[in-house]
Amino acid sequence: MSLYDRLNANRRTPESPDPATHVEPGELPAWAAPDQPDSGAFPPPPPVFVENGSEAPTGSQSGVEVAFGLAEAPPPAPVVDPLAGVKEKAAQELFVRIGTRLNDSTLTEAQLHELARKELAEIVAGEQLALTIAERNRLIDDIGADVLGYGPLEPLLDDENVTEIMVNRFDNIYVEVRGRILPVATRFTGEPQLRRVIERIVARVGRRIDESSPMVDARLQDGSRVNAIIPPLAVDGSSLTIRKFAATPYTVTDLIGFGSLSPQVAAVLDAAVKAKLNVIVSGGTGTGKTTLLNVLSAFIPGDERIVTIEDAVELQLQQEHVVRLESRPPNIEGRGEVTIRDLVRNSLRMRPDRIVVGEVRGAESLDMLQAMNTGHEGSISTVHANSPRDAISRMETLVLMAGMDLPLRAIREQIASAVDVIVQIQRHKDGGRRVTHVTEVHGMEGDIITLQDAFAFDYSSGFDPEGRMLGRIKPTGVRPRFAERIADAGINLPMSLFQEGVFDDPHPGGTR
Repeated sequence: MSLYDRLNANRRTPESPDPATHVEPGELPAWAAPDQPDSGAFPPPPPVFVENGSEAPTGSQSGVEVAFGLAEAPPPAPVVDPLAGVKEKAAQELFVRIGTRLNDSTLTEAQLHELARKELAEIVAGEQLALTIAERNRLIDDIGADVLGYGPLEPLLDDENVTEIMVNRFDNIYVEVRGRILPVATRFTGEPQLRRVIERIVARVGRRIDESSPMVDARLQDGSRVNAIIPPLAVDGSSLTIRKFAATPYTVTDLIGFGSLSPQVAAVLDAAVKAKLNVIVSGGTGTGKTTLLNVLSAFIPGDERIVTIEDAVELQLQQEHVVRLESRPPNIEGRGEVTIRDLVRNSLRMRPDRIVVGEVRGAESLDMLQAMNTGHEGSISTVHANSPRDAISRMETLVLMAGMDLPLRAIREQIASAVDVIVQIQRHKDGGRRVTHVTEVHGMEGDIITLQDAFAFDYSSGFDPEGRMLGRIKPTGVRPRFAERIADAGINLPMSLFQEGVFDDPHPGGTR
């Protein structure tokens, strides 16, 4: 059964509400807070925001109102830890005792934590503090988190509702929750503690950061993307940005429920991927390109060999037959660099059925286009651009970066021949991330690449009183040419999907 058939079979009516989201009058879902509007962003809405392990303030203004900026909130007050001096002293002593073993590859994480906890117990006992057993254990845990973990970032990393953590400096931290940027009271004790956390993250993935190499891209064990930059490039102190990814990858049903996709668009994209059309996901920073790329890759049949290529591994493909490749920066001597372009060229010798490039941002775009034009159909990638037309221009510029001195018309012919569909995703002012265009690349007319929208977002509905966008993506009524290729692949895709009002989005504008 096709995705369209499954979605159509499960189509809900007012008489048969979705049991997963339906709430009786007067009730609220477990995660909801009173009078909290829904932004339509993914991930799902969070419960009351928590800072430093305690609930947000309540009173005349609810904690959620304060947390999400719906009511005027005072700036977070500095956190005064009476044991800060003890923690710093104990952490320094621990470094003296086991510093050389922190990056010992022969020790597992469990062994390292056991060793550190044993040493910390002796250090804390030597301080002769008047603490209860529970307080002593909590102190040991806090120091262990500072040295072996991520210090004050631990609770933010554990909170599933926090999607991004932005450390501007050791005492200035912001998070993204539900598409909105919020300050938090959590902070590091100082620049040295922040540097230790950065160095530990970087060391775990075999990267380094120091004055000679002051910025780095890395990842956490759960796949979260990390960017760090330190002085002298970061003038006010070290800066750390962590973009978290859901432990369980989002599915197409999730994105439909969040209002990021309509069932029509989902059915068309499912058929396009199965029919081996080459798809480019276009969008700005933080719009959800990687999330959408994950969803599109889930449509690839499980019997095909997939090669993924990324700067830092983020994709979470569910198929079995997958080879994941990751680029490598140069070592301290400036040697050993392996670029995305090197990996794309190497992947052509790996007998791939599909090539999935996390993002093309340089000369590798030429190799990607050549792969698409030489039998590696069904390839998927992302590019930074604000519209489908801008995506074409950006790919032209990236190909020119290869230094091949190709004429512009030859580059455009390569793009027009290689790319079949451009999916544009955008983050709107209400925090919602939504697909705004599904655009077909028709071909060349003279020196211009012609595009035709199959679906486009309707902005005419405006916003509701809570600031949520009411518009939704609609079919333009034009039957795309790639529908014939889908039919030739033996995939049933009703042409009624490209007609307005036939299979409407049950959650228009990202509302639920």
